[in-house]
Amino acid sequence: MATILFWLFSALMLGFAVAVVFNRNPVASALSLVVSFTGLAALFVMLDAYFLGVIQVLVYAGAVMVLFLFIIMLLDLKTEQRRKLNAGVIIGGIVVASAFFAQLCAVIEAVPFGNRTFPPIQGNLQDVQNVGRLLFTNYNLPFQVVGVLLLVATIGVVILSKKELK
Repeated sequence: MATILFWLFSALMLGFAVAVVFNRNPVASALSLVVSFTGLAALFVMLDAYFLGVIQVLVYAGAVMVLFLFIIMLLDLKTEQRRKLNAGVIIGGIVVASAFFAQLCAVIEAVPFGNRTFPPIQGNLQDVQNVGRLLFTNYNLPFQVVGVLLLVATIGVVILSKKELK
């Protein structure tokens, strides 16, 4: 059953990732990205990485995508016009994708533990408590800097999307 779910979530994630690239409507692309992030969260949960799965849904599929949709709506982006592709572009893309796939296969074969599965996590780990303690003690300043950076980016989008008065 786990194998079937793995392939189902992987196909869902990859299918919607392709939809992100090929959709001409930015809102449809952003919503496809949400589904892709949710499929990735399901894969994390299947690997018993519950904290990563929850963070994937809360941070990426939730907060970041809401911010993206907010920016798209503020900028009032229109549907992208279809561009003409010539044979050189298509052949170049196929060559680059093939080279990347060949390099990926070579790296997986070269790494000695590339084909082994990871051992299961032993014991009762309190992921959320440990990450929260680290986040608000050792990494409090970077956490606050990221919050200010997101605030400045949001203010910048509002200013950029403001209509000029004549």
